Amino acid sequence: MSNVSLKSTKLVLALVAAGAIGGAGVGLVQTGMAHAAAPVVATAPAVAGVPMALPDFSQITAQYGPAVVNISVTSVASDEDKAEIAQQQGGQEDPFGNDPFFEFFKRFQGQQGQQPGRAQRNAPPQMVRGQGSGFIVGADGTILTNAHVVRGAKEVTVKLTDRREYQAKVLGSDPKTDIAVLKIDAKNLPVVNIGKVSDLRVGEWVLAIGSPFGFENTVTAGVVSAKNRSLPDDSSVSFIQTDVAVNPGNSGGPLFNTRGEVVGINSQIYSRTGGYQGVSFAIPIDLASKIKDQIVAHGKVEHARLGVAVQEVNQTLADSFKLDKPEGALVSAVDKNGPAAKAGLEPGDVIRKVNGQAIVSSGDLPSAISLSTPGETVKLDVWRKGGPVQIEAKLGSLNDKATKVANSDEGAQKGKLGLALRQLEPDELRSAGLPSGLLIEEAAGAAANAGVAQGDVLLAVNGTPVKSVEQVRAAVAKSDKSVALLIQRGGDKIFVPVRLG
Repeated sequence: MSNVSLKSTKLVLALVAAGAIGGAGVGLVQTGMAHAAAPVVATAPAVAGVPMALPDFSQITAQYGPAVVNISVTSVASDEDKAEIAQQQGGQEDPFGNDPFFEFFKRFQGQQGQQPGRAQRNAPPQMVRGQGSGFIVGADGTILTNAHVVRGAKEVTVKLTDRREYQAKVLGSDPKTDIAVLKIDAKNLPVVNIGKVSDLRVGEWVLAIGSPFGFENTVTAGVVSAKNRSLPDDSSVSFIQTDVAVNPGNSGGPLFNTRGEVVGINSQIYSRTGGYQGVSFAIPIDLASKIKDQIVAHGKVEHARLGVAVQEVNQTLADSFKLDKPEGALVSAVDKNGPAAKAGLEPGDVIRKVNGQAIVSSGDLPSAISLSTPGETVKLDVWRKGGPVQIEAKLGSLNDKATKVANSDEGAQKGKLGLALRQLEPDELRSAGLPSGLLIEEAAGAAANAGVAQGDVLLAVNGTPVKSVEQVRAAVAKSDKSVALLIQRGGDKIFVPVRLG
């Protein structure tokens, strides 16, 4: 997928590596990883008081390492690249607001030359050279890597571990999932074994091989820290989180289990410095394989779409909707005439399963839908108005419309509801495109603490649309610990949980 970044106290970085830029100057391009290997002799189950032996990854490295490749890319510098390069070469201030990316490239590339002048800006396009990694999934030369590794590539060179080099063709890439497929003209190549993410367990040992900072065939190991991890600005990939040391230069390389099977593609790191800090993320191989099959067959990828905006269910919302535990994806908005609307989904529904797969957090829903195909019918287990219902929805095509994950303020405090409301006039309703709603003229107490503000429009309480102040009072009177207010602010709708005193 496209690079993901957090600009505040944390940063999720695509594992990019910088290279030389067209003769003079400094450039940046994404890179990847390289190698992984074969099965390890299983150790006996741990017995109380008897330590387990650590796994030996040498067999995996020897057997499957040759199927991991180094990827060199030449591409035209984007405007973002040029701004970064210009800052490295001249300025002392970070134009991106203390972006850790700036510190990273300044540290590893140094500062050379001066700020580009007008003549330089009008010069021919700057070429960026960088390196990445990938791994061979077909003996005919089919290779998987990250889309960001080959983004904008004019020339792609693949180098095998035996030092043979091939010019590669980019069969296709999908920025949404950050998967790309390459093809080289070669035969009888070594290939990796593909594993099942469903068999992967948290705490299990995993192995990465790649080229961090250009050091080819570097092997690192760690454990699976978590599964089904959703990242900011990401709506379709449920990542594998590990503590395997991966750094710029590792992008596109494989993540192996102890049986020598690829279970993921190393893609991103969580860092405040630009380097590895103990948290890295891999794209699950089942999703990558699905994207690869579409690219090979059609040259493009078509993503399924349900047509809802969802948000996390916290304990306050669970209490409001009478859920036994705070799990599921709460539907805060339904696209008009979209697949969800046609299936009968409504704001306030909590989706708990898709085709039998549990939806624990809101991020599980888009990742589950991403494994489906447009036109496919999915079975949804939904919690509605205090009871379970089952709904079948025929998925549409994404067409640049993403299932959005909304964020709610979870800091509701105990206290009275504290809202001053008035009915919207008919012309106000028409202007806002709403069938009903109440304007919040003043917010205080618990509602204000939860994030409700003057000027918001109250649409529903606990999933029930409200048209009058009396309806709101009645709904609050029937609630015990909390209420869930469906608020419209601008063009966005979101459930705000309010804890009652």
